[in-house]
Amino acid sequence: MLTKRIIPCLDVKDGQTVKGINFLNIQSVGDAVELGALYAQMGADELVFLDITATHEKRKTLSELVTRIAKHINIPFTVGGGISSVEDVSVLLNCGADKISVNSAAVRNPQLIHDLASQFGSQCVVLAVDTKFENGDWYVYLNGGRIATPIKTMDWVKEAVNLGAGEILLTSMNHDGTKDGFALDITRAVSEAVNVPIIASGGAGKMEHFTDVFKQGKADAALAASIFHYKEIDISDLKTFLRNEGVEVRL
Repeated sequence: MLTKRIIPCLDVKDGQTVKGINFLNIQSVGDAVELGALYAQMGADELVFLDITATHEKRKTLSELVTRIAKHINIPFTVGGGISSVEDVSVLLNCGADKISVNSAAVRNPQLIHDLASQFGSQCVVLAVDTKFENGDWYVYLNGGRIATPIKTMDWVKEAVNLGAGEILLTSMNHDGTKDGFALDITRAVSEAVNVPIIASGGAGKMEHFTDVFKQGKADAALAASIFHYKEIDISDLKTFLRNEGVEVRL
């Protein structure tokens, strides 16, 4: 039985880790490399670094950050933010990233998923999906949750996996930063619809929420940010709790 993964997420802006609520009210919470190294020591299984203000002009800045991260961290880490080409990914992987995350660029050009999977392997391609429940269904949003689309989340994740996405990072915008629990229904629906690992994101507030998303949401991994950044939950304590709840984790 595969163990469930705990993944701290570090939203990065100008080298600093930042956090907001419902994708708004962004505040700095510390140095990205230092926090990442700390989480690795505490027992995190993987890390995700998302450059929330990435542009092509800042690609050099992000590659330098990835190089620093790789020198200080001994667990797999994923990097995302503004990635839109095979060349972008090649640079980041050469700097030490294990996986890359694509979001808006993949929606605008689904062929990108196929190209990246063909070049680097599906295991390297994480599709990030920012989704919002409105008008009775879950829809995909772009540009860090700022642009709505008519694309239904279930349709998009199926298409993306068929194109070669090897993992889905599913963030509920309705739950992001609220600490009221993960979006169990859409997480479970996506997990049952595709045969790749699902990382649940958005809403973690207490240890029981992780149990719920693994057992009821059928997630393979759970991602959180503020509860770790503000030391509300210790990763090693969380894993002990999950093990006692019958969830297989790596201690």
